[in-house]
Amino acid sequence: MSATPETIDEGRTIFHPESGNRVLKFEHAIGRRQTFAKAPSPKTISATPFVLRDPALIPQRDWLYGRHLARKFLSTTVAPGGVGKSSLVLTEALAMASGQKLLGQWCAPGLRVWLWNGEDPVDEMERRIAATALHYDIASGDIAGRLFVDSGREMEIVLATQTREGTAIAEPVVADMIGTIRKNRIDVVVIDPFVSSHRVTENDNSAIDRVAKTWGRIADETNCAVQLVHHVRKTNGAEISVEDGRGAVALLAAARSARVLNVMNEDEAAKANVENRRLYFRVTDGKGNMSPPAEKSDWHKMESVDLGNGHLGMGGDSIGVVTTWEWPDAFAGIETADLLKAQKAIDGAQWRENDQAGDWVGKPIAQALDLDIGSGRTSDLTRAQKAAKAKIKTLIRVWLGSGALVLVEGQDAKRNARKFVEVGEWAVTETFR
Repeated sequence: MSATPETIDEGRTIFHPESGNRVLKFEHAIGRRQTFAKAPSPKTISATPFVLRDPALIPQRDWLYGRHLARKFLSTTVAPGGVGKSSLVLTEALAMASGQKLLGQWCAPGLRVWLWNGEDPVDEMERRIAATALHYDIASGDIAGRLFVDSGREMEIVLATQTREGTAIAEPVVADMIGTIRKNRIDVVVIDPFVSSHRVTENDNSAIDRVAKTWGRIADETNCAVQLVHHVRKTNGAEISVEDGRGAVALLAAARSARVLNVMNEDEAAKANVENRRLYFRVTDGKGNMSPPAEKSDWHKMESVDLGNGHLGMGGDSIGVVTTWEWPDAFAGIETADLLKAQKAIDGAQWRENDQAGDWVGKPIAQALDLDIGSGRTSDLTRAQKAAKAKIKTLIRVWLGSGALVLVEGQDAKRNARKFVEVGEWAVTETFR
């Protein structure tokens, strides 16, 4: 038996002479053959006394992009396929590399970003980057030396595999990642998707925990932010939460920030008067207790950009680019005089709060404001009528909150207890919003 370590060979276990054990081969991230590396000796366990100091002296979290990416931490983006998560993180990468607020989010200046996509080839990534740059008027010099792009088709990054003995971390690959990040002074690493960075069972909580913590170790040792883009399991059309991420929940537990993307649903499309709802998606904080209402969410829209690369009379490639999109403002064009019209329209009569009632307060208000909310069942309304009705409901809710309208208890014609809407503080010069 040779006295020197054997070269680890692909796809099988071999004998390691120093340890006397058989070890599993790990494919090197950049395709080279790699010799076996012994795991570092564990540190001695000891308890560290805590000293309470002035909070003003504690270093602030080193945020790099909004409140989503921070140095030394993992962040995750969870979404179904086809919503726009890869396009979103690509646009954010360009925003960070160029130092421009492309999607309205603050980012630290002078960031260097490494975008690794485990599924798409490099030329497809180049098309997406070019389309995004065209849309946002980003020149080559704006990102020169600060954006790094690689594909898993040409360079795999596999941090762990599953063996009969359990999860095995590819320490040579980890070392290569750390070395590359340090060499290129990378601030943000984006791994899209997470599943391409390991070969362990997704439902194995212990295995995913080890992989996630290995990414966390890379972030910590290199002082960078690591973002892991993750797929979701099938939910049969229900709204997605971060808990719907495919496989074990250990990934969510390891992340400092987790956000979720949801395509606009039919009800939201009706309220916003949107025709093709699948072009719109909202981003919410997945670790918050509750998702904000649609009108308060962070919305985006996919816009088509032609690369102009067609030849021989054929059209060029049309690429979807993520843009910001604002939820329609229900108070756009609404002034104090309109509130006064609404108050006069309901004054002196009993109008119900319930929008399903025949005497719903929204009906006279809509008529006073010259808005067509239709009649009958919601399914029979046009898209414009549904949007107008949603606008009226928003106006009523805000005016009730401001005191311009008030809720009172009363009885209807059949002496049933009901809630009615009446005039509160009459409008004079202030716009109640």
